[in-house]
Amino acid sequence: MLIMAFESSAKPASAALMKDGQLLAQYFQCSALTHSRTLLPMAEDMLKNAELTIDDVDMFAVAHGPGSFTGVRIGAATVKGLAFAENKPCVAVSTLEAMAENFKDVSGIVCPVINARRSQLYCALFRCGGGKTERLTPDDTIASEELAGMLTAYKDEPIYFTGDGYDIIDRIFDGANKKTTPAALRDVRAVGAAWLGERIYF
Repeated sequence: MLIMAFESSAKPASAALMKDGQLLAQYFQCSALTHSRTLLPMAEDMLKNAELTIDDVDMFAVAHGPGSFTGVRIGAATVKGLAFAENKPCVAVSTLEAMAENFKDVSGIVCPVINARRSQLYCALFRCGGGKTERLTPDDTIASEELAGMLTAYKDEPIYFTGDGYDIIDRIFDGANKKTTPAALRDVRAVGAAWLGERIYF
């Protein structure tokens, strides 16, 4: 099963190729270019470097937010166009859950945070470990101070933050259980979308 996944709900855009649960390629770009100009070239480069074609893809996945309305729309349109043209299935997944999926082997509470501006964050809480991700709260938009207060309920567990709201909550929340998030996992989305898409669809 070869899955191509996209994430475009924030300023960075990412794409990934996953075959039978193993990452073949990933592409991350944070530039001034719009996602409508970057997603398809990213996909083409990944396929070329993996010596594959679009016909080899079995399923497409896309993160559907929360995040930028324009970015989400571009990602969804890209995946729908590819899936319909190839007559292949596609699935949409939560951006926050896709981010948390990258932590499934890290034991503790994972809090993906996306900057929603005006001191607000898109966030959700997950308990991860043992190769599994358990959702604790729904996707929501809350003030950073409110999130910090909510996290005190998990004072006995390590807490990891990920996403472009990382620095905001990192400054406010200073609990003893706060753990340093590996830099490689701080804002990885398309890879998690591929894993999650496969799990949801099958």
